[in-house]
Amino acid sequence: MNERPVVAGLRSWLRPPRAHGEIIEDRTVSFLELFYDLVYVVLIARIAHTLAVDVSWTGVRDFVLVFTLIWIAWLNGTLYHELHGGEDGRSRGYIFVQMLLLVLLSVFAGHATTDTGDGRGFAVVYAVLLVLIGWQWIDVRRQDTPEMRRLATSYILGIVTVAAVVAASALVESNDARLVLWLVAVAMSLTMAVVQSPRFGHALRVTESMAERFGLFIIIVLGEVVVGVAEGLTEADSETLNIVTGLLALGIGFGLWWNYFDFVGRRVPRPGNTIASIWLYGHFPLALSVAAAGAGMVSLIEHADDARPPAGAAWLVSGAVAAAAASLAVVTTTTAAHPGRRLVPYMLLGAGIVSLALAALRPAPWVLVLGLDLTLLGVWVEAFIRHARRGLPIAET
Repeated sequence: MNERPVVAGLRSWLRPPRAHGEIIEDRTVSFLELFYDLVYVVLIARIAHTLAVDVSWTGVRDFVLVFTLIWIAWLNGTLYHELHGGEDGRSRGYIFVQMLLLVLLSVFAGHATTDTGDGRGFAVVYAVLLVLIGWQWIDVRRQDTPEMRRLATSYILGIVTVAAVVAASALVESNDARLVLWLVAVAMSLTMAVVQSPRFGHALRVTESMAERFGLFIIIVLGEVVVGVAEGLTEADSETLNIVTGLLALGIGFGLWWNYFDFVGRRVPRPGNTIASIWLYGHFPLALSVAAAGAGMVSLIEHADDARPPAGAAWLVSGAVAAAAASLAVVTTTTAAHPGRRLVPYMLLGAGIVSLALAALRPAPWVLVLGLDLTLLGVWVEAFIRHARRGLPIAET
């Protein structure tokens, strides 16, 4: 007896996730994924605002820790949909439930490291989010081959263990003890990811859609540069020097965008599990650094009239640009060899050294940001000249 059309339609609509290795070669990033990433805009904005208010070593430490937890959640959600999701009811349901939890997470994220109540709330919601992600992989495991099931099982056990550590942090009274447990959870997550990713082999290959998705996340954190400049101009007296410093600070975001998307964006890494892992996890310090640079711009713009910027703001912005340049240098080495880009990694490392020198010198805020602008511009100009001499366009279409 044939199934009724509605029953058959529901069965298709709620179909199981794709098993490992069932890669859709011509897949493009969907509107659902873009909607999902918008929630991370809010999360990152919340913690970046907290860092902008507290530009100190403690503030940087807390920002790095919470940003890492957020990035781990984004990575897991992104890879699941890339490898197993689709345009169906099950995939949409999983993503929308994650978004509900992420919105709740944003309520606690801004003061999760300093306020006991917010810290506990963040820990509980984050642990629930990890358990949901673990359940999604259990759903995948049912479709896998015996070999992939073993790998999926170790991954699920790992993520559940991390969730347990984060959940336990909600029970402690001390904020410092809670941060230690979060640091343990981060170390476990990153170690598990680096060790297990190569074992999935072809099933975790970086596709064009994955490269596009990571590029979109870089745009999200670049948005924090714009937010930082706008917030700085709002908080400042809006005098000429504040405005000039703010507009020059935007050039840092432009320079990072220009270098990333001309040398890395939309490009898949060379074949090889190790190369893919370097490409994948090299994006983490890059995204972290860009977001941190945006937070530091608020203080630079507010002190535009000072002969020297606050040491914390100078080191935060310049150090973030240096870290971003170094991360980008590493990621560029994973793409296919290209004579026009041969010196780009070395130029980026040089740009990082110059950025740190500018932080040590601490010139006037407008001079500092102009120096960072020219440093990033120099990387691109060298590559442009190299391309032009070969008759090649620097921007691939």
